[in-house]
Amino acid sequence: MNKLWKILLVAVALIPAVSFAKHSTEGEAHKAELTKEEHRKLNTEYVKHHTLDSHDFGLFTNEETGTHIGFPLPVILWDDGLHVFMSSAFHAEEGNEHGVAESKGNYYLIGHHDGKIYSCDEHGTILEDVSEDADGKEVVSEIKPLDLSITKNVFSTLLICLLMFFLFRSVAKSYKTGLAPTGVAKFFEPIILFIRDDIAIPNIGEKAHKKYMVYLLTVFFFIWFLNLAGMTPLGINVTGNIAVTAGLAIFTFLITNFSAKKDYWMHIFWMPGVPVPMKIMLIPIELVGMIVKPFALMIRLYANMLAGHIVLGSLIAVVVYFDSYLAKGAFVGLTFFMNIIELLVAALQAYIFTMLTALYFGSAAAEHAHEEAH
Repeated sequence: MNKLWKILLVAVALIPAVSFAKHSTEGEAHKAELTKEEHRKLNTEYVKHHTLDSHDFGLFTNEETGTHIGFPLPVILWDDGLHVFMSSAFHAEEGNEHGVAESKGNYYLIGHHDGKIYSCDEHGTILEDVSEDADGKEVVSEIKPLDLSITKNVFSTLLICLLMFFLFRSVAKSYKTGLAPTGVAKFFEPIILFIRDDIAIPNIGEKAHKKYMVYLLTVFFFIWFLNLAGMTPLGINVTGNIAVTAGLAIFTFLITNFSAKKDYWMHIFWMPGVPVPMKIMLIPIELVGMIVKPFALMIRLYANMLAGHIVLGSLIAVVVYFDSYLAKGAFVGLTFFMNIIELLVAALQAYIFTMLTALYFGSAAAEHAHEEAH
C-alpha cells in the first residue's frame, strides 16, 4: 500500500513535466515565426487558459489540424426561455468560423478575454445594450444570458463530491466488520484522527467538538482533493476560483454564528469586565472582525492556490524562449521540484482552512465565567 502511494505521488509530480515537454514541442514549430511580444502573449494565454474556468475539458490540441481533443460539457442558458446544448456547438467548423452556437433562433459565443457566454448575431458580433446612468450619460454594456452551465469547475466539484461520498462510505463500511480498519480506511484513519485530536479537540474543546467534526472533515478533504485535482494538466482550478472559496467561507461564517452560545455574542456586543464607554467603542470593531475572519479564509485559500497554478503554468510556458535542451531540461527539473512543493501546499492549505475554521467554532462554543467591571 505504501509503495502504491509513493508511485502515485511521483506520477502526480511528473504530470506538469510531461505537460511542459508537450508545450515545448508545440511551441517549437512556431518559435521561429514569432516575435518576442508574440511569445509573451502566447505564454500569457497559456497560463490564463489553465487558470480560468471553461465550458469544456481540453486535453490537447492537434497543431496541424487545429482540432481540440477533449470532451464538451452541457451549456444551460436562460434567455427568454431555457436553452440547453453541448459546448461543442461553439467550436469553429466549416460554416461556423466565428464559433457561434445557435439555439431556438438565438446566437451565442464565448468571449476570448473572460470565457463567458455573450449573446450575438449569426456573424459573431456581440449584442450591446445602451442605457443611461444617473448623470444622463450613455452606458453601453454587452448582453449576456443567465449562465447555469455545467462548467469545468462545476463538473470537477461534482466529481470530487461523488468521490468523497463513495470513498468515505467504503471507509465507514470497513468498521462494521471489526474495530481495525481495512482497505482504504488504513490510509484515511490517521488523517481523520489527526483532525479530531490535533485540530478539533484543542481548539473547540472535548465537550463541544463532536457536533463540528462532520463539517471539519468534509471541508478538509474537499479542499485537499480539489487542490490535488488542480495539479493535473486538465486546467482544473476550483480552489483558485474566488466564488468557491467565498462559498466555503460563508458556510463557516453561518455555522459559527448560528451555533454560537451566549458568551460569544456577549463578547461582541457587551464585553464583560470592560468599562461601559470602552464597550461602546469596541462594538463596531468586533462587528467588523466578524466579517474579516471569513474574508481572510476566502482570500488565503484563493490567493495561494491561484498563485501556485500561475507559477507552474509560467514555468511550463517559458520553455518557448529557450533553444538549448540544457535549459529545457533545467526547467523540467525546476517544474518537478515546484510540483513537489505544490503537493505539500495542497495539504497545507486544507489544514490551515480547517484549523482556522476550528478556531472560529471554538470561540463560538466557548463558555466563560465573568466578573462585570463597575
